[in-house]
Amino acid sequence: MSDEIVSFFKVFADANRLKIVGLLAQQPYSVEELAALLNLKASTVSHHLARLAQEGLVSAKTESYYNVYQLDEKALQARSRDLFSQENLAASVVDVDADAYDNKVVGDYVRKDGSLKTIPAQRKKLEAVLRYLVKAFEVNRKYSEKKVNEILGRYHEDTASLRRELVGYGLLKREGGGGDYWREEKRSNG
Repeated sequence: MSDEIVSFFKVFADANRLKIVGLLAQQPYSVEELAALLNLKASTVSHHLARLAQEGLVSAKTESYYNVYQLDEKALQARSRDLFSQENLAASVVDVDADAYDNKVVGDYVRKDGSLKTIPAQRKKLEAVLRYLVKAFEVNRKYSEKKVNEILGRYHEDTASLRRELVGYGLLKREGGGGDYWREEKRSNG
């Protein structure tokens, strides 16, 4: 599907094709009329019209000696709606590594032994480091605060800040008043 989106954008990546679409949105024109309006050769206009027709955006009908082109607005709208649906846009990034940013940040902030060099000050980087740290906790297992501090102490001495941030970002849940901590299973959005 991403190839279709790229092809669609390539059609509109030419200023003259955009002008042709703009003119045809107002009324049908022949190749010769478009060539005169745009100060282009008829063969150049024919080439652009062929590209637009290839995408199903324009059609021609014969009137006397001329082919008269018109914009298929319904096809343009339908194609746009289809190509830019949530599903198709999501499919266009299926080969992107969603963890690339986290992996880079963790690589910058974590020593070879897995401990943190420092706690990031920037929120986005802190979130990436917290997602790394929460993996040390089993899903749905209850941990005492002492045990949480012991686990976090392997990564950094400021266990209170890390614990507070993990809870603040919802990565760890906590029962009130010094109760147990746990990591909930991540729910999918689909």
